[in-house]
Amino acid sequence: MIVTTGQTPWQRLLADYGDSRIAVAALALLALILAAALFAPLVSPQNPYDLSQLDVLDARLPPGATSGDGRHVYVLGTDDQGRDMLSAILYGLRTSMLVGVLSTLAGLAIGLTAGLIAAWFGGWLDALIMRVADLQLSFPSVLIALVLLAVLGQGVDKIIIALVAVQWAYYARTVRGTALAERNKDYITAATGLALSPARIMLRHLLPNCLPPLIVVATVQIAAAIALEATLSFLGLGLSITEPSLGLLIANGFAYLQSGKYWISFFPGVALMLAIVSINLVADQLRDALNPRLQK
Repeated sequence: MIVTTGQTPWQRLLADYGDSRIAVAALALLALILAAALFAPLVSPQNPYDLSQLDVLDARLPPGATSGDGRHVYVLGTDDQGRDMLSAILYGLRTSMLVGVLSTLAGLAIGLTAGLIAAWFGGWLDALIMRVADLQLSFPSVLIALVLLAVLGQGVDKIIIALVAVQWAYYARTVRGTALAERNKDYITAATGLALSPARIMLRHLLPNCLPPLIVVATVQIAAAIALEATLSFLGLGLSITEPSLGLLIANGFAYLQSGKYWISFFPGVALMLAIVSINLVADQLRDALNPRLQK
């Protein structure tokens, strides 16, 4: 496809999606996952975390089995507590998407602010912010999150704080690099000559030109946050057992894999994989659309 110079990023994105079946499939899958997560309480056959709706006699039933009273068909089977796996996965996706989006937005706000300040003022402030970011990036993300959760404890709010601490440095370095490239251009020099305040120049003139790469990084980090939350919950340090989580569902079924009850871990794992893959494919398409140099 040949891109004309007058096309906006949104027009390029629509054109690329029209030319790529994989991109269309990824976007459709992501939209389906988001809709299922958003409307989980409405479309789920049961509330898997309401004890009054569970029956231990229905525990570990295979996919397609019928409940003991004959009123329910468990399409994806049940876990060791008698929870409908389809319902549990929908609720788990809801939590995963919530954690991924909120942690990304909070980390983006902190990293964007730090990166703009570092690029604009420079000097010792730039060196300080970047050394802190480099120090944070020098450690594995899962290690930082493990240490923070060991101090903070379990819960959705605690894991969001841990993920924000892991993510902000990525945004800070991305914004700083882009802002430094824009810092000495004519439009910034003109805005400075008009005696505009640094805050107004950064927000009204510098920030819009830093957004394209930042959007791509943020989209990728949503998938990374979802994967890290599942990892921490699988290890027992993320969400508590009373909260829905794909990582906890996978961990609950891990002990039953050798006995042939694969569905307890397998289907939550597939749901987690599809969510991460679809987000990453959409991020790749955004990268191509927001960077004309990558267009063919």
